[in-house]
Amino acid sequence: VQLQAYGGGSVQSGGCLRLSCVASGFTLGDYAVAWFRQAPGKEREAVSCIDTSDENTYYYYADSVKGRFTLSRDNAENSVYLQMNSLKPEDTAVYYCAARWDVSGGYSERDDQYHYWGQGTQVTVSS
Repeated sequence: VQLQAYGGGSVQSGGCLRLSCVASGFTLGDYAVAWFRQAPGKEREAVSCIDTSDENTYYYYADSVKGRFTLSRDNAENSVYLQMNSLKPEDTAVYYCAARWDVSGGYSERDDQYHYWGQGTQVTVSS
């Protein structure tokens, strides 16, 4: 059972990156998925979450990324993607994807509610 997060890199302010979270050993579509980030000296925070529903999918976006980041699933690829546009220096952090199983299929903004974690990918945005 493994989650792999990749796609980070260094971009200038206003640039874009697409993070990928790929699962192996389990069906990611059965799990709620979240992207968290942690900047140096700061606590880890939820950036975006998605539940398991195929209809009326529920999403969470932190206020700081609303309108700039978009989360999506591709169940055929057993993956979740975070498209990050209009990046700002304050988006600089290590980004982690995480998966959570719950009978409700719902996500959580709390990192202690997640069962599987990817290894983290660094995003650096320069001004």
